[in-house]
Amino acid sequence: MTKKLLYLICGIVLMACQNNKGKSDTITTPTNDTSQFVTLTDIVPDAILEIRYFGTYNFVGDRIDGYLEATALLTKQAADSLRAVSDDVIRQGYRLKIYDAYRPQKAVDHFVRWAADIPDTRMKAYFYPDLDKSVLFDQEYIMEKSGHTRGSTIDLTLFDMKTEKELDMGGTFDWFGPESHPDFCGNPETGEYTGDNHKSPVGRSITAEQFKNRMILRQAMLRHGFKALPTEWWHFTLKDEPFPDTYFTFPVKQLTNK
Repeated sequence: MTKKLLYLICGIVLMACQNNKGKSDTITTPTNDTSQFVTLTDIVPDAILEIRYFGTYNFVGDRIDGYLEATALLTKQAADSLRAVSDDVIRQGYRLKIYDAYRPQKAVDHFVRWAADIPDTRMKAYFYPDLDKSVLFDQEYIMEKSGHTRGSTIDLTLFDMKTEKELDMGGTFDWFGPESHPDFCGNPETGEYTGDNHKSPVGRSITAEQFKNRMILRQAMLRHGFKALPTEWWHFTLKDEPFPDTYFTFPVKQLTNK
């Protein structure tokens, strides 16, 4: 198969995925306007940053386009709500550790190009060992639009101040598989651990403690105005996000506007 034909097929799959979601809202023209954004650590100074897409330890294996500095940006509203989350978890003995926040469209485009390059599987063992790369579009692990680009979505975990380590969530950020789902081995609505791992294609599982740790993060985020994603335990979006139809294009770097 030629690369030109491969890109055409991927484009068709992407269009089908979007149509299946049933979205008909008009998307605002992409913009470089940073005036409604803040540097996250200006609002949440206790947050620990590990911006995965600025480095090479991510599912692509390269620094991602649009990440010029190892910082995190969010809309003002999302950052204010995250400050409340931070205060909450600090009282419980934790700190927030941030993997990603605002993500420019250029970065999403980079993911799409990578997914279309089927032979590039450098990071398969770390992030998608149970999947053939060719299914990433069809199963919607990679899409041409991301909620992160609207500026009010965050990927994060908890850092345990007592052990001085990340809280054990039973899986890594950006793991492509059902093991990342909040309902894996339990009921996120009740917080009950069931141990039910039938969704895992190779019988992977998480412990009751690991499920409980996921719920600590989830419950803190929900308490302070965020909503969860059914496929990623680390991913949350502000319920009342200020730009639900706007996709931003400016790069990730320290902001100079106040």
